[in-house]
Order: sequence, then structure tokens, then C-alpha cells
Amino acid sequence: MTTGSPAEKSASRGKRADAQRNREAVLAAAAEVFATSGVDAPIRQISAQAGVGMATIYRHFPTRADLITAVYRHQIEACAEAGPNLLAGADRPLDALREWVDLFVAFLVTKHGLADALHSDQDRFTALHDYFLDRLLPVCAELLDAAVEAGDIQPGTQPYELLRGIGNLCIGHDHDPRYDPRRMIALLLAGLQQPHAS
Repeated sequence: MTTGSPAEKSASRGKRADAQRNREAVLAAAAEVFATSGVDAPIRQISAQAGVGMATIYRHFPTRADLITAVYRHQIEACAEAGPNLLAGADRPLDALREWVDLFVAFLVTKHGLADALHSDQDRFTALHDYFLDRLLPVCAELLDAAVEAGDIQPGTQPYELLRGIGNLCIGHDHDPRYDPRRMIALLLAGLQQPHAS
């Protein structure tokens, strides 16, 4: 078995790093394009935004469903990773919870069309929903527990019901310019607070 020269190994690592950078660029571009134009936006628009050729996109994501799934998994992961970081850097757990909810809402309001786009692949959509819950429920629980322990919010709110409530408040935002889900979510969070918390 040949292991390759140091130069070949270095070139291989460089190609892998380039491929990873291209993949990250495509995911970031697709997330932006999906947010403004929906998940049916032309691939060439994503290609132009990412600064890569369309062949690069299809090499990483052979179908639109592959790309859509990867974008939302990537965003779920970013939201999950943000929770502990916000908690570690905030003055109060309540501040971390508010900031994390803002990120969660930003994720929700940019995923219009996801269900329709993956409707023909119910298994894929179900797996993505399960991943969403598996990754985000523990993060939400950690933030809620910290805020309760600090005396900022009342005990008893379950992570699932909070995420579900926020999700329900986001429904229809893109069809009615008079409706701002963030204002209603701020009222929801205010309702969880202990009287002395602000």
C-alpha cells in the first residue's frame, strides 16, 4: 500500500479544504437566496451569490432537495451551537434566552416553502424535523433552566411548548405586512418573566 508523497498529501488536503470552503459558500449563499426568493430560487442565482460554478453546487448537492436539506441542517446546527455560547457570554441567562430566541425566529421566518419543497420526500422531511427537535430542544431547555435558576423567569415552561408557540406565532408573517411575529414573541417572553426581571 502506497501512502503518497508529502507533496501529494498536501495537495489532497488543499483540495479537501477548497471543497469544504466551496460547500460552506454554497450553503451560506443558498440560505440568503432562500430567505429572499424562496426555496424554488434558480440554482444559477445561488451559484452567482456563492461565487462558484453551477457544477460545483451539483457536485456537492445533486438534487434541490439535497441542497435544501443541507441548508436547513446547517442553520439548525448554527442555532444549536449558539445557545451555550450566548449563555456563557451573557450578563444574565434571560438575555441569552432572548438573543437565542431572536436567532431561532430568524431561522423560522426564512424557511418558508420548506415543507412544500420536501413534500414529495416525506421521509426526508420527517428526518429533518426530528433533527430539528433533537438539536434544539436540549439547547432551549438549558437556557430555560438557567433563567429559572437565576430567578429571571417562572418555572414550568417546557422547551417543546415554547418552541412550538414561537413557531405558531411566526406562521403567516410573509403574507401580511401588518403582522410582526417578533413583537408578539417579545410579549410571550415578557409573560414568562418573574415580576422583578426586566
